Amino acid sequence: MIAQDVANWLAQHGHGAIVSSRPAAGGCINNGAHLETETGARFFLKTNSRAPADMFAREAEGLGALAATRTLRVPAVSLVGQGFLLLEDLQPAARAADYWQAFGRRLARLHAHTSPEFGFAHDNYIGSTPQPNGWLADGYAFFAEHRLGYQARFAHSRGLLTAAETAAVERLAARLPQLVPPQPASLLHGDLWSGNAIADVHGAPALIDPAAYYGWAEAELGMTTLFGSFPAEFYAAYEAERPLEPGWRGRLELYNLYHLLNHLNLFGRSYHGQVMEIVRRY
Repeated sequence: MIAQDVANWLAQHGHGAIVSSRPAAGGCINNGAHLETETGARFFLKTNSRAPADMFAREAEGLGALAATRTLRVPAVSLVGQGFLLLEDLQPAARAADYWQAFGRRLARLHAHTSPEFGFAHDNYIGSTPQPNGWLADGYAFFAEHRLGYQARFAHSRGLLTAAETAAVERLAARLPQLVPPQPASLLHGDLWSGNAIADVHGAPALIDPAAYYGWAEAELGMTTLFGSFPAEFYAAYEAERPLEPGWRGRLELYNLYHLLNHLNLFGRSYHGQVMEIVRRY
């Protein structure tokens, strides 16, 4: 059904039939394939037959919000349906010499797009985990309830955290006003680890697989350090464009607790030790 929907759309838009389909490397949640059509047009098809019914629609909304800022390139959305998302193929290439500096500057410009409240138009997904985005004026309440609290309670419901451990996460969440400086609600990619930061066909920075919402910019920078930090020139370029509050590096593990809790929920108890180490530290 997905293949027919995609083929019909391509034919209706003058691209002809698919002449090649090449599986994409990576991807632990969804499957990906690079498609080429009779006209030479290239597309990227994401599929997941077990995805929640609205997962790809929510991703498409995030891509649209990021694209509207005209800061960092994201793939254009061609077609979205239950179980699939057809995108522009950015044809990833080697990074240009100034890739990381340009990335830092452009991410800072993305974060300059702000909202009066924290959240997003719809709830969406971080990986395949639901990500609640109900609007809140208070950033501390948003991160405490919709990020740390939600993930901790989800982990407890699945037997991955004890009641005492869940309560410890919630106590930490209640202390956020003492640990985090006030920040505006910036538009975030939301899942900015190295695998979602690519180079387009020209070697320029581009983003894929967002979990977009308006939140703390420092939390986005935290994610860039979770699985191997981005290079120093990235952060220098970011801060030259958008200065950060003193001590920001020391807060990154606190923000990353959200993503580690999510990995606990997605991949199991191998992340339990990292989660509890951060909880004890703060």
